[in-house]
Amino acid sequence: MDKFVLSVMVQNHAGVLSRVSGLFSRRGYNIDSLTVCETDDPGISRMTIVVKGDEYILDQIQKQLSKLQEVISIKKCEKKSSCQREMALVKVKAEGANRAIIIETCDIFRAHIVDVGINSVIVEATGSEEKIESLIRLLEPYGILEYVKTGLTAMDRGSEVMK
Repeated sequence: MDKFVLSVMVQNHAGVLSRVSGLFSRRGYNIDSLTVCETDDPGISRMTIVVKGDEYILDQIQKQLSKLQEVISIKKCEKKSSCQREMALVKVKAEGANRAIIIETCDIFRAHIVDVGINSVIVEATGSEEKIESLIRLLEPYGILEYVKTGLTAMDRGSEVMK
């Protein structure tokens, strides 16, 4: 199965997220990740939806989304022509000598330590899904207490703007 990233502009009012997610569940499609944010126009929100499937499933999703009255536009974001990032917060045990190694690991990944406790640190990392997963794998031996990720956010490169 391929992974597809859709950028969807929608009207910003109550119930739109429910209608979009309901469309997926009624059709039996799973949403791998979903991020939503108001745009510079308070009446419009931008959704970044990540789904897995084949070209037929993608086509069906796009057709069904375009039928929703609140959907303004839909764009498939190609990996090579878009900037795709996610953010993660990772709480790691950081005791004794391990603390210095964790800090060095974070420096390599350009991650930031945003909170320091007596026995733990919280690391903030931003980057590709692969970068985030690699950082988590490298921090696992020290004891990950918990982590949370935002899901993918994407924007096409260049001066063209999605309307």
